[in-house]
Amino acid sequence: MPRKRGSKPEKLKPLLHIFCEGEKTEPNYFKGYIGTYFPGTRLLLVQKTDKNTPIQLVEIAIATKKHSPPGDLFWVVFDREGAHKYSDAQHNEARAKAVANGIQIAHSNVCFEVWILLHFQKTVAAYSSYSDLRKRSKLTAHIKRYDKGAKRIFSDSEIRAARQNARSLNKRTKNGANPSWTQPHQWNPYTDVYELLDAIDLFGAQFACK
Repeated sequence: MPRKRGSKPEKLKPLLHIFCEGEKTEPNYFKGYIGTYFPGTRLLLVQKTDKNTPIQLVEIAIATKKHSPPGDLFWVVFDREGAHKYSDAQHNEARAKAVANGIQIAHSNVCFEVWILLHFQKTVAAYSSYSDLRKRSKLTAHIKRYDKGAKRIFSDSEIRAARQNARSLNKRTKNGANPSWTQPHQWNPYTDVYELLDAIDLFGAQFACK
């Protein structure tokens, strides 16, 4: 229906953009979360991207932000992965660019599966890689035939446990870390993915559900 002459244009609702390092695991997780708690919304977007390094993800988020209306929110999701893949200098550069441009980071050390594991148990174990976590943790006991690309919907109780376990884990890791270590990529184990879930909940309550 054409807008009546003289009527004010409808103000666009803001969007929350999420850019993930992983091609399947992280996007599937957040799409599942959004689909469960905010079904049908087009305001919470897990963006497709072929960028997968911390710096590249931050840069694509910055570029998208420059062409987006004020009020849109931007998150990037990436892991530590180990110094052999991404150096401390690369992580420092990515975080500095993100902070300077209002981009939020959801970070896991050493990999996103630390966050997945916390849905089922408390842990303070440090792992050197995803392969190391898969070999030494009880991840595959909790999720039989665990596949990084598989889609899985987590229950309310599992997500609530993950949030609580992550906060406890992070506190213990930081309290026991070298005082000169001030960044998440220096803390192992660590994950603040729950902060992105909190942001999704708040954003969804304000905009997606209206």
